[in-house]
Amino acid sequence: MSGSSPRQFLGFLLGSTYRRISTAFARALKPYDITPEQWSVLLMIVDRSGINQKEVAAAAAKDQPTTARIVELLLKKGFITKSLNQSDRRAFLLYPTDLGKQLIEDTVALERQVISTAVTGLSDAELEVLRGMLEHIYHNTAITQQEQES
Repeated sequence: MSGSSPRQFLGFLLGSTYRRISTAFARALKPYDITPEQWSVLLMIVDRSGINQKEVAAAAAKDQPTTARIVELLLKKGFITKSLNQSDRRAFLLYPTDLGKQLIEDTVALERQVISTAVTGLSDAELEVLRGMLEHIYHNTAITQQEQES
């Protein structure tokens, strides 16, 4: 395989692209003292106020320990609060604070700008096809992961 480039492998290309976009977004978020990973969890909590940590982990495609660490950081930074779930005392419900809501309001345009730069030159139709293909791949890999866990 001499002379081959890692970019010819889809997994490498997807990972490298993700890292570049994530790095650009991290730079944009730096003044707000939040990482892209923390931001995505906070966005979910702002959008779904009262969501529990398990639901956040599933929706964000993160494992429970990672989600728990992010939730603790968001609590310490004052972006969210948590309260005991009355119907399931083992679970906590997560709520955004006004500070958390304001941070998302102030930074959602940064995320759009980073993505807009990344997809410059693609038409709306191409973006829809790309989104559909990525969702298909995401679905396929979820099935593969479930099979491995069984």
